[in-house]
Amino acid sequence: MSSIDTQSVSDTPVIVFRHGLVLTMDDAHTVIDDGDVLVVGTDIAAVGRNLEVPDGTVEIDASGGILMPGMVDTHRHMWQTAMRGYGSDWTLTQYFVWNYLEHGRKFRPQDIYAGNLLSGLEALDSGVTTSVDWSHGLSTVEHAEAAVDALQEVPGRFVFAYGNIHAGPWEWTASPDFRSFVERRMPRSEMLGFQLAFDVTGDPAFPEKAAFEVARELEVPVTTHAGVWGATNDDGIRLMHENGFMTPSTVYVHAATLSDDSYQRIAATGGTASVSAESESSCGQGYPSSWALRRHGIPISLSVDTSVWWSADAFAAMRATVSADRAREHHEAHGLGETVTHVALRAQEVVDWATRGGAKALGLDSLVGSLEPGKRADVVLVKNDDSPVMFPILQPYGHVVFQAQRGDVDTVLVNGKVVKRDGKLVGADLARAREVVADTIDYLRGELGEQEWTSGMSPDIPESKVLDNPYTYTEYADASTHSAERV
Repeated sequence: MSSIDTQSVSDTPVIVFRHGLVLTMDDAHTVIDDGDVLVVGTDIAAVGRNLEVPDGTVEIDASGGILMPGMVDTHRHMWQTAMRGYGSDWTLTQYFVWNYLEHGRKFRPQDIYAGNLLSGLEALDSGVTTSVDWSHGLSTVEHAEAAVDALQEVPGRFVFAYGNIHAGPWEWTASPDFRSFVERRMPRSEMLGFQLAFDVTGDPAFPEKAAFEVARELEVPVTTHAGVWGATNDDGIRLMHENGFMTPSTVYVHAATLSDDSYQRIAATGGTASVSAESESSCGQGYPSSWALRRHGIPISLSVDTSVWWSADAFAAMRATVSADRAREHHEAHGLGETVTHVALRAQEVVDWATRGGAKALGLDSLVGSLEPGKRADVVLVKNDDSPVMFPILQPYGHVVFQAQRGDVDTVLVNGKVVKRDGKLVGADLARAREVVADTIDYLRGELGEQEWTSGMSPDIPESKVLDNPYTYTEYADASTHSAERV
């Protein structure tokens, strides 16, 4: 599309990005060198070269930069962001102990709010325009209210995934307070979607069935931590499948320690997986699963998991994913005495997972995930004229994955609105965010006491506290992942 009817947009905000290297991420993966992207109101009106624009159009110089769709994160525990970096040396066991067994219950509604506010701003700053708030710390509806309050203050696109790790999903989904919350706060829109977030333990009684039935009644997708070492396994997938709850809208987070049988069930029912490679590589959910998912043809999206450990940077997520996938490919080949001469996973595919993959997983592909006329204007300009790393740009997908970082995100649009410009967030009250986060830290530090606060960052906790079952709301335990230790 090379021109636009200027008469029809005379009263509509219009922005054009000029002379960028455009990664459209459309079905053909069209790349336009020296290209333009025209935004009219909330939508992308045209993509091409030397576009005609109406008088008064705001022009943004994209020369020397890469234009790409806003990235989509399908699994981010936003509520934990006020504790950024606290668990840098944790294992998954220590995370379970801290959040599930001991201190997660201490979070007040305002602490959930603080984490979500900071996380939402952080996402936009790094070029993530759509985030799934995997909010499993909602011990009361008041916590959920605070979480949504924060999301609605940030000019991003969010999907609120309601969860409560401190109660059985069959309990909290049946609560009148929960139903009231859904009716009041979840009239789903383009800017705020809704999911249910809970895990399936593998208990043969399948108590989670009631929660799946609520999801079906409300017509909302389920997102679940699947294939997590020591927590969820093939039994959970089998129970979901046998009871008819595996659907194309189901998102399986991590999916790292599953059998071929489980992968085949996911593939056959059209589900998608959310890979958090930076997390999986470090804390023990299992080996990052993109290598296995690709073999079974399961669609992939990317996520950053949590800032309590990781960077929450989508560029780091892409880099970690491709590095882990290629490492596994080489490792498997070497075990057979073979040499990989052409890597199977290419940078283009990883950028696709970070954009279109996430949009498809969330059912938003008709709206976002690519730069195409008619889609919403979630646009990211990666450009940094002060960085020697931003030139030359020879292989654009590889440049995004291996060279760029969030500090190179110059401009971000969400729904046509400029939320970051010249490398700085627009209209963001960082001073207030800093204030509410500082209050949360002071509160938690006081609740724990100085010794517990300090030791929590380098905990010495017996594994037996969570061995086999990190879920406090059930007595069911499965020792299958620890059987070698028990022989």
